[in-house]
Amino acid sequence: MTALNVIGLVKTFREKSGDVHALGPVSLDVPQGSFLCVLGPTGCGKTTLLRTIAGLEIPDSGSVELMPRADGRLPVVGYVFQQGALFPWMSIYANVEFPLRAQGNIDRITRRQKVGAILDMVGLSDFSSSYPHQLSGGMQQRAALARSLVKQPDILLLDEPFSSLDTRTSQDLQENLRNTWKEAAATVVFVTHSIEEAVYLAGEVVVLGHRPGRIVRRQAINLPDPRSRLSPEFTEYLVSLRRTFEELVEERD
Repeated sequence: MTALNVIGLVKTFREKSGDVHALGPVSLDVPQGSFLCVLGPTGCGKTTLLRTIAGLEIPDSGSVELMPRADGRLPVVGYVFQQGALFPWMSIYANVEFPLRAQGNIDRITRRQKVGAILDMVGLSDFSSSYPHQLSGGMQQRAALARSLVKQPDILLLDEPFSSLDTRTSQDLQENLRNTWKEAAATVVFVTHSIEEAVYLAGEVVVLGHRPGRIVRRQAINLPDPRSRLSPEFTEYLVSLRRTFEELVEERD
């Protein structure tokens, strides 16, 4: 089954210096329960695509169709920004609880159970009373992920959430995210400019070319779990996708 369809999406930004054709046309189907990485060079429209899927940007043409759930309701969508965007005056518990409180129809005991389960899932149970400034960058991103997961989203959108972290922390969070995704059974669309990150995380990689971003390649990633960055198969995917990037550079030059 399909979780969402992107159909002929085009986005142009109007600026003082002139119109900037940022994206498209892009058409893309994302299967339910899949982990899709959108990969491409800086400025190719990856974030614009993600924001348009989330409804944060209005396309000039084309559409995004979110498939209804089995009960007929629209799917719940979670969004994780490049920076965690946590409320600095709230504890980690309060940050994660906030989307549930905002709904207004979930009692305190249920909220406590949901928040506790999610904090445990991302390894932050011992830091629920801490404030964002007391946590490392990696832990803040875990908290941001927990805040998005607490609503039990059907679709989770992530915009380069680990790009500002050191390599070791980023790799730890990648592993944590894959485990969380399998446990939460959500459909994930993850934007990145890192080929290695895409190969480690994704079941499929979509590569966008230089602006205006258009899909130049779709690559299924068939690797066993747990994934190893040292396996020959992992290296083969890396080399193949790097070749695609080199071709994009040559085309631009």
